Amino acid sequence: MTNELVTIRPAELKFPFEVKKQSSCSLELINNTDNYVAFKVKTTSPKKYCVRPNTGIIEPKATCDVTVTMQAQKEAPPDMQCKDKFLVQCVIAPSGTIIQDVTPEMFSKEPGKVIEENKLRVVYVSPPQPPTIQESPEEGSTQKVNGNVNPPSSDQVPTDISELKTKLSEAQSAISKLAEEKADFMKQKQKLEEELTLANRSDQGRIRMGFSFLFVCFIGLVGIIVGYFFRS
Repeated sequence: MTNELVTIRPAELKFPFEVKKQSSCSLELINNTDNYVAFKVKTTSPKKYCVRPNTGIIEPKATCDVTVTMQAQKEAPPDMQCKDKFLVQCVIAPSGTIIQDVTPEMFSKEPGKVIEENKLRVVYVSPPQPPTIQESPEEGSTQKVNGNVNPPSSDQVPTDISELKTKLSEAQSAISKLAEEKADFMKQKQKLEEELTLANRSDQGRIRMGFSFLFVCFIGLVGIIVGYFFRS
């Protein structure tokens, strides 16, 4: 929408409408003149919309962005039609004017004052849909038909039942073999312990017999020596 003072883009306010959700849209105000321009944004439903900023100053050949936020609505209007309207008023302001200098009197209609007015209508649009992910035949393991998910066919199952049974049988055989090897090991261990005990007992008996024989020999030798002295 192009006018003498300000160009407004877009020409209508489009809000993505969802029940109980807040939505926003933006306006771009472009100053077409070499003068300072003051603007004011009005709406027919001030409680329904929040405009930031709703008044301001646009410097020569500059641009001002305005954000309009629609409050969350409890229900959708019939046929998604909206009768709300916006009015953007623009007027030439003195050079160097700042936003604090903007007053309601600047937009009052008086003889000789040029106030440019631009009416904008509100349009409700459907919210953007999330992107859909398309699966390739190699990647997709399931297919959707009429909104229902079909289970994979029998030829898509990576491992059949017979293969699982074979693997289970092999695992059971390995476990049985390990159990038998463990039992044999325990028997061999017990046998070695018994043999070691018997060997220790045999060695102790041999030591005792050797000691007794030496003792008898020693006593006999002492007796011979003593007898020899007595005879002398």
